[in-house]
Amino acid sequence: MRAILLSGGLALIMSLLGTRVAISVLSKRGYGQEIRDDGPTSHHTKRGTPTMGGIVIILATVVSYFVAKLLTMSVPSASALLLLFLFVGLGLVGFLDDFIKIWKQRSLGLRSKAKMVGQTVVALVFAALALSPWLADENGRTPASEKISFIREIDWLTLPFVVAVLLIWFIIAGTSNGVNLTDGLDGLATGASVMVFGAYTFVNIWQNNQFCQTTPTASCYNVRDPLDLAVVAAAITGACFGFLWWNASPAAIFMGDTGSLALGGALAGFAVLTRTELLLVILGGLFLLTTLSVMIQVSVFKASRASGLFRRVFRVGPGHRVFRMTPLHHHFEMLGWEQVTIVIRFWIITGLFVVAGLGIFYGEWVANV
Repeated sequence: MRAILLSGGLALIMSLLGTRVAISVLSKRGYGQEIRDDGPTSHHTKRGTPTMGGIVIILATVVSYFVAKLLTMSVPSASALLLLFLFVGLGLVGFLDDFIKIWKQRSLGLRSKAKMVGQTVVALVFAALALSPWLADENGRTPASEKISFIREIDWLTLPFVVAVLLIWFIIAGTSNGVNLTDGLDGLATGASVMVFGAYTFVNIWQNNQFCQTTPTASCYNVRDPLDLAVVAAAITGACFGFLWWNASPAAIFMGDTGSLALGGALAGFAVLTRTELLLVILGGLFLLTTLSVMIQVSVFKASRASGLFRRVFRVGPGHRVFRMTPLHHHFEMLGWEQVTIVIRFWIITGLFVVAGLGIFYGEWVANV
């Protein structure tokens, strides 16, 4: 438990102080954000704001985790190291995307296919290692499971190894892109991440307290290394909290794809490693809604242009748009909502999702005791 408090506290301090340094360094080098021309006009004033602040979140998390392990004289676990690999690996993909934007002075960095290739490589390596029997503990527990899970593993939903790897890849790609899409207003993704990673800190602590030592039962959790995963979750929560001080409106720095892809990947990693894959749909509900808004917008737009039958059935014109602009937060901007109002209300929605998810998680355990 000391390691959890140490990692969270150290990450908070490192991020709070380190972000101020990063703002100064990035500003001097001219590493500013490029703004999409088709976005809300109010965003044009943000052009040139330092970006790639996700580097601070990543460094604060990794350093604080290992310092906490060193001070408590404990050995890092396979699960925590895998999660950090996923976190840093996707952060590197995001860094390349951000750097290309800055280098070529455009709002688009890596091509979508190149970005997906990078995400896929990191996700597949993570999935293969997490399911590998080489990393099983003395009781045969691997970091991840080939069974689909909600609050815990569903015994009758065991997947073949290849299918399980592809499912983990899908969760990682979907969640990392979901957080990336949500990172469009000052402090929105950062504040939401604080709540969701805070929730996973609680989930991991609870799983450790109700750990299945040998034989899994309905009242305990068959998860490997829950306490060490809580150390990582606390570190990410603290790092996001410190970064939010500078990222809240008006943002003095953006996390960029460096931060959003890393945070999304870590969130997916927690869902996989804690056997709460389907619970992620609730805890990360805001990220899901944001992603769905983009999918609906693109699908309806293309279908209404390509199909006369679609237009007749739904009584829409060619190129119909469900939302004024996506992702979802931009729709409310186009309706005239202030950015701060949107962010606060989306934080409230995230809080409701997190409370609902934790309530379901705890309620399921109570029902089985």
